[in-house]
Amino acid sequence: MTKRVAVIGAGPSGLAQLRAFQSAAQQGAEIPEVVCFEKQANWGGLWNYTWRTGLDQYGEPVHCSMYRYLWSNGPKEGLEFADYSFEEHFGKQIGSYPPRAVLFDYIEGRVKKAGVRDWIRFSTTVRFVDYDAGTEKFTVTVHDLVQDRMYEEVFDNVIVCSGHFSTPNVPEFPGFTTFNGRVLHAHDFRDAVEFKGKDLLLIGTSYSAEDIGSQCWKYGAKSITVAHRTAPMGFDWPANWQEVPILDHVDTDTAYFRDGSSKKVDAIILCTGYKHHFPFLPDDLRLKTANRLATADLYKGVAWVKNPKLFYIGMQDQWFTFNMFDAQAWWVRDVILGRIAIPADPALLAADVTARVAAEDAGEDAHDAIHYQGDYVKELIAETDYPSFDVDGACEAFFEWKDHKKAGIMTFRDHAYRSVITGTMAPLHHTPWKDALEDSLESYLRN
Repeated sequence: MTKRVAVIGAGPSGLAQLRAFQSAAQQGAEIPEVVCFEKQANWGGLWNYTWRTGLDQYGEPVHCSMYRYLWSNGPKEGLEFADYSFEEHFGKQIGSYPPRAVLFDYIEGRVKKAGVRDWIRFSTTVRFVDYDAGTEKFTVTVHDLVQDRMYEEVFDNVIVCSGHFSTPNVPEFPGFTTFNGRVLHAHDFRDAVEFKGKDLLLIGTSYSAEDIGSQCWKYGAKSITVAHRTAPMGFDWPANWQEVPILDHVDTDTAYFRDGSSKKVDAIILCTGYKHHFPFLPDDLRLKTANRLATADLYKGVAWVKNPKLFYIGMQDQWFTFNMFDAQAWWVRDVILGRIAIPADPALLAADVTARVAAEDAGEDAHDAIHYQGDYVKELIAETDYPSFDVDGACEAFFEWKDHKKAGIMTFRDHAYRSVITGTMAPLHHTPWKDALEDSLESYLRN
């Protein structure tokens, strides 16, 4: 096969794509030359933790939004690889909410086993992608950061796996320029210990606000105040935690909220989400979408409707993560290998997008959203040879997780679930989450 495929990013989505091609080759299929470009010096994407914020040593925006002491905020049983279980990797079943280092080790284990590291050009960022309708080829311009060298290569397909949780959405409120404390976005949050003994204000009600606030509470923040634009999260928070309407303005040391209340604060963390940001793509190739389950302009959630030789992996808002990326990657692989045909009629591609958006909009709550994404995963798996797994069982784990959070937002990680891959029940972790201040891989696996 003379085809060449460019994969942009070696995080969970990009690694899923590499594993998909390697799986086909392992079964005797002829596969294209696959070249993966990764800006960081190692694989793992967001799970590749760094202390750096802002710009890296090459002047590139730091990709990582990961912080020390992060634990999975959903059960691992909902994200387990169908072809590589936690038990296979660790030699035993482990607790349901692994910390960052444990999940990174698991992600890395599968691709080490697959032997795809040589397909990746590390410390190489993509500067631009151009499509020539005449040759039906993409020209990808990249920058080797170590050698400080720019070069171009030509590909038949491009698969964008660069994620959408690394370019922060940063609003401004009156008074930020004169506030004497620290103002930062969740993207630049690294260590909850920094805020020990501090009165902390968080803006937003996303998972970032919930989890960063919980981390800071766990590591000794004096108080947590969370400001919401639409509605409070409404969990049974600890005594030193309050939810208030959105911030109106701040002065040197006090935050004033829309309901007329105020609070002296030492630091403000903007948990205000992220942007789908692809500065290396021209307008005719660039995805512009809200963070939702049914992305704009992607047939089957992955193929760019305006040019289905271009694909995007993992661009949805997510209940399912690693295994959904796998389902997408296997499907994209089979299109490129000629096993799946994308309709030639652009109207059919657009109709698919419209139907997916309408189906998501018809859902009424999180329960419907989880089923919606679970059904999407099942749809893609049914069209490829990705190992079938109990998607409905994974949905049930998510439903239990939601109930456990309602029952105790600081204790939900103390529960365990059954693997939908091996059928084995996870053990309860040896230490309650709130008391587990040491979260290294060695400490976590001490069960």
